[in-house]
Amino acid sequence: MQSSFSILFYPRGNDIDKNGNAPIYVRITVDGKRSEFSIKRKVSLAKWNSKAGKIDGTSLEARELNRYMTSIRSKIYKIQENLFENGDLVTSKKIKNIYLGTDSPHKMLLEIFQEHNDKVESLIGKDFAAGTAERYRTARKHIEAYIEMEYKVKDIPVMDVDHKFITGFEYYLKTERNCSHNTAIKYITNFKKIIRIAFANDWISKDPFTSWKARLKIVDREFLTVEEIQKMVEKELHTERLDQVKDIFIFCCFTGLAYSDVKKLSANNVVIGIDGGKWIKINRSKTDTRSNIPILPTAEAILEKYAEDSEIQRNQLLLPVLSNQKMNAYLKEIADLCKINKNLTFHLARHTFATTVTLSNGVPIESVSKMLGHKSLKTTQHYAKILDRKVSNDMLVLKDKLSNAFT
Repeated sequence: MQSSFSILFYPRGNDIDKNGNAPIYVRITVDGKRSEFSIKRKVSLAKWNSKAGKIDGTSLEARELNRYMTSIRSKIYKIQENLFENGDLVTSKKIKNIYLGTDSPHKMLLEIFQEHNDKVESLIGKDFAAGTAERYRTARKHIEAYIEMEYKVKDIPVMDVDHKFITGFEYYLKTERNCSHNTAIKYITNFKKIIRIAFANDWISKDPFTSWKARLKIVDREFLTVEEIQKMVEKELHTERLDQVKDIFIFCCFTGLAYSDVKKLSANNVVIGIDGGKWIKINRSKTDTRSNIPILPTAEAILEKYAEDSEIQRNQLLLPVLSNQKMNAYLKEIADLCKINKNLTFHLARHTFATTVTLSNGVPIESVSKMLGHKSLKTTQHYAKILDRKVSNDMLVLKDKLSNAFT
């Protein structure tokens, strides 16, 4: 992208010496951003031609100083031209530093991002889940594509990231990548960590995220009703694979386990609890927080159904869980067969456990939060808001019935 670019010489009038001379400065402006420095020369304000940007007159002193400024202008133009031809990001600060010889090797944004991602990859299973590593990889790809589209370069110095870059990246995610608001904010939050690393290491002098605040929109998450769960449980499916997917989905509706957790569920995670019954005790893949879940009869029956399955016994697991992509694809088919008019995804089972199975049946929100492995009760409270909305809708139906009955 061609930048707007200008050079201006001017005497600094607020710094006049006792002889009435002011120091001459050169101002470089690129895309509205300025950098300036003194050329170590002075001039009488009376002799300065502001319109022409030079000294009036033909004296030896005037000719020599005007030639010197022309030489500086020529060098600055050459620096700008070289940066542009090499595909580097052109900024007024960079041009100034190159001219003054103070430009030093600077940390590049995508290099820092990749270094971070490599560390995350090496710590999968220890400090990070595989899904977290995948989100950082995707965030870096989005940053890389945005830089190439907006700046026409392969990478930029991390010091060039400013508030305009952040808001531009948000706009890019929502328009070019068609991300929802919340998805865009999550990618920017991943990027924010990289900038905080740069700030902590003194690779940048200030944090450009200081004036940017993440504001997620509250989304009403779908869940299955008692009637819809019953439809699925009773539905005879025509293939073994669909039946397996249905069973595992129903199992998660009654345990609240996320996909990554049910996929790794093994016999070691099933213990005898304080009440003498079977419990699932597992550290969540996403947050590494502990989930302690009493196994309800419906979930226990599903575990017993697959207890003799040779394939899962070989893998030392409890359920035959497919890839998340395949599970979600089969769930769409199951929803059609069961005539459930909802966007059935595997994660919807977790929402169903929180709302229909537990909170709707009077289980305290603190207990639900502990079973779901939430780090904060605020996360669980969102489900309570959904229930409040359901109560409101149910009462509206009752109001209509009553009004019809007594009119």
